[in-house]
Amino acid sequence: MRTGAPKLQTCMNTSRLTALLAMAALWATGARAEERNGWPVRVTELDAAGQVEKDQWAGPLVYRQPSEEGTVAGLRPVYARWVDAAGTTREIDVLYPLFVYRVSGEWYRWSIFELINKAGPFAGTEDARDGAQSFDVWPFYFSRDTGAPESTYHAFFPIAGTIKSRFGYDELAWTLFPLYGRSEKNGAVATSVLWPFFRVRQGTVTGWQVWPLYSVREKAGTYREQYFLWPLGWNNTYRKPDAPAGTEPRREVALLPFYSRETEPGLINESYLWPFFGYTDRTTKPAYHEIRYFWPFLVQGRGDQKEVHRWGPFYTHSVIKGEDKRWVLWPLYREATWADGAVDRTRAQVLYFVYWTEEQRSRANPGAAPAEKTHFWPLYSRWDNGAGRQQFQFPSLVEVFFPGNEQVRANWSPLLTLYRYDRKAPDNVRHEVLWGLLTWRREAERKEFHLGPLLSVNQQAAGKRIALGNGLVGLQRGPAGTGWRFFWFDFRGKANKLNATSR
Repeated sequence: MRTGAPKLQTCMNTSRLTALLAMAALWATGARAEERNGWPVRVTELDAAGQVEKDQWAGPLVYRQPSEEGTVAGLRPVYARWVDAAGTTREIDVLYPLFVYRVSGEWYRWSIFELINKAGPFAGTEDARDGAQSFDVWPFYFSRDTGAPESTYHAFFPIAGTIKSRFGYDELAWTLFPLYGRSEKNGAVATSVLWPFFRVRQGTVTGWQVWPLYSVREKAGTYREQYFLWPLGWNNTYRKPDAPAGTEPRREVALLPFYSRETEPGLINESYLWPFFGYTDRTTKPAYHEIRYFWPFLVQGRGDQKEVHRWGPFYTHSVIKGEDKRWVLWPLYREATWADGAVDRTRAQVLYFVYWTEEQRSRANPGAAPAEKTHFWPLYSRWDNGAGRQQFQFPSLVEVFFPGNEQVRANWSPLLTLYRYDRKAPDNVRHEVLWGLLTWRREAERKEFHLGPLLSVNQQAAGKRIALGNGLVGLQRGPAGTGWRFFWFDFRGKANKLNATSR
């Protein structure tokens, strides 16, 4: 490959050269190449149809790229706007996860670090007639406005308030908490004074409590729970509502740390010097037998759906409901294999996150190439979908901690990555260093190299083009011959429509 550069006039100073290259970078938006590199002003990737696939300005800071549902654009890490294929805004992030605004149909929700939250339907929509507007400032203020007095509330914690149909309760109320509190769920009402010391239960569940000395809670025909010197002793009885008449209930008794015992038809579970020594014996389906010595270090168990062999912390092997898991020198190495729908998954970890790799295979076609993902923190992350698509990045500081989080991948990960590799197919490979300063790309009928706006090489079957200053001047070789010329105005415009193919 012949390279060279025309001599610049000696009177051209550095500031004029910088301005000229910046202008050339801006003009390069119409270049005919598959990639237009005006780093650090702008780096643009185009697909085979000439449509913009990915755009970056000011290095990695300003960007526009495909997302899973459409496109995402913003200023890393300050701002990001997610748009679906129809052009509708679905999410806005500001310093994610500090502020998140999401839209789902006729509803919206925004949150400041999940501490200040507001949600409800848009005004003028069908849902606005029946939808509830909610606003919370955790843990001090909770509100919901439905337009109906029986379901609207404004509560100030710990001063006074009532919350309805939330946190798993029909109603929660308090006055100068913990001085007074009241909860209601499925007809069971619990009233507390100086919570958690004194409590009375009425309704479908009855009982009382003087914590930690004694408490009793009972639901007729279902259970009775008694606790003594909580959490040291208890005596509980549980009955299954659909159990045949005469069936023995489940009994749980304990005086810790000396002894605990659980029994029901076909089951006995006893512990001595709890929780260190004990055994479990279940004869009903699923059958299971387990012996524990110095729990949790030495455990041996085997049954219909569960098998445990633990010599902690040196080695553990368990099979529980189809999930096969091994630990070696806990927490040094962990390996797990399980079925997830139509996919068999195998995951291995060293020190939880330092090395993390997962393989996924089709259960219907086990001979097919597997999909793989590997993290070697903080050095690199690698993806392979098993169908020819591969990706690699160095370093990789956050990917292993936020698997599957597209917001982190768009807002933060590119800022912390110096080198990226993307193979869309065996004959479509791209490398990128320092956020587009240095890129090279190989396709079936084309090879391309860019050193920012300084040098670009584009080789195709029809010839080769070497450009300096992002098209200001260059060398072109083709059927008509070889020679240096100004390319600045030799551009053909292309469509600037973003291709919404997900990463």
